[in-house]
Amino acid sequence: MPEPWTVKRRVMRMVFESSIDSYPNEFAALLKVNKKGVISELVLLPGTLQGRRSAVFALYMMPISFDVVGTVHSHPTPNCIPSDEDRSLFQRFGDVHIIVGYPFNERSWQGYDKVGRPRDVVVV
Repeated sequence: MPEPWTVKRRVMRMVFESSIDSYPNEFAALLKVNKKGVISELVLLPGTLQGRRSAVFALYMMPISFDVVGTVHSHPTPNCIPSDEDRSLFQRFGDVHIIVGYPFNERSWQGYDKVGRPRDVVVV
C-alpha cells in the first residue's frame, strides 16, 4: 500500500470555506506540495469555470511547476464519489485528488489516486 499523502489543516480549512462560498456551484483548485512533500498550498487557476454540475479547469493557465501534485474540488451534494469526468481528469493530471462533499467539513471528503481509487490523505 502506498504511503498516505499529507495535507496541512489550514489548506483543508481553506477548501471547506471556498466550497461553502462557491455553493451551489463546485469549487476547484490544484494541490501544491512543499519541499517536505506535504500539500501546503492551493493554486487557483484564472479562467476556471464553476457550475452546479462541474468545474472546468483552465489548465492552459497553469504555472509551470513540478510542485503541483493533483486537484481538489467540491460536490454540492454529500456524494464524494468521483464521476467519469473526475476519473478522466485524475488519469491525465496528478497523483492525488480530493473531493469534498456537502456540508464541506472534516467528515465530508475523500482522497483518491490517479485512477479514482480511494486513497488515504492525512491532515497534519
